[in-house]
Amino acid sequence: MIELTKSDYEAILVHARSNLPEEACGLIGGIVVNGNKIIKKVYLLTNTDHSNEHFSLDPREHLNAIKDMRSHGLDPLGNWHSHPESPSRPSEEDKRLAYDSKASYLILSLQDNDSPVLNSFHIEKNEVTKEELIIKQ
Repeated sequence: MIELTKSDYEAILVHARSNLPEEACGLIGGIVVNGNKIIKKVYLLTNTDHSNEHFSLDPREHLNAIKDMRSHGLDPLGNWHSHPESPSRPSEEDKRLAYDSKASYLILSLQDNDSPVLNSFHIEKNEVTKEELIIKQ
């Protein structure tokens, strides 16, 4: 299970919509309690690929986010990105690039911009498992 606050969800949504038609991306940091991931901070990063089909995190922003997590006692829990034109599920490229088997991969679909869909996935050796995602007030 992975837990996200409504305000962090809304920050991801605003960032993703503001980057349309490109994919938006970022990191998630938090804590693990009894095997459950609790997101404490969402990082809104730059997609240096400037593409609507894939993303690369800005290396400097990535490093600064990891430093910030460490300074606040947070663990890197994974990343998030948007799919401007496709469903909230990992693409073949997403699966191929999922190197960290401990990470959660959040994907926000803006395919129907009026009804965005956010899901979280565990990806290991090209096997995808949908994680239970709870958005709390």
